[in-house]
Amino acid sequence: MHIIEDDLSGKEIRALLETHFAGMLANSPKDSCHFLDFEGLKAPGVTFWSIWDQNRLMGCGALKQHDADLGEVKSMRTHADHLRKGAGAAMLVHIIASARERGLKQLSLETGSSPAFDAAHALYLRHGFTYCRAFADYQEDPFSRFMTLKL
Repeated sequence: MHIIEDDLSGKEIRALLETHFAGMLANSPKDSCHFLDFEGLKAPGVTFWSIWDQNRLMGCGALKQHDADLGEVKSMRTHADHLRKGAGAAMLVHIIASARERGLKQLSLETGSSPAFDAAHALYLRHGFTYCRAFADYQEDPFSRFMTLKL
């Protein structure tokens, strides 16, 4: 597996993100979905990566830097053909390492609360994240779970 900084121009990554967007909207009300669209993923302060096995896209993830201390995990998604192969964990380790390299003190995330997100919750918990209250501009929402990791 190798991870690259991605410019979102490839058809494979665009298709995976479309799947990601649809999955979020299928499992939470629109007003409770906080994913970044294509333009949001290209915004200043956001770094987006894809993970590959040779020429096969395995997944993606992003780091949004809110300020000098706080980063946020965004757009974590594993391609359906590559579930349970370690791509999600490898991407999360990469994002955590990138946040540490930037000197961030905290890495947080917002994800869904329905059973469809149980695997994501388990991944984050395995990597030291704990549940927390809403952060940054988020509001408490029954369809959201907030997690954080002190770096």
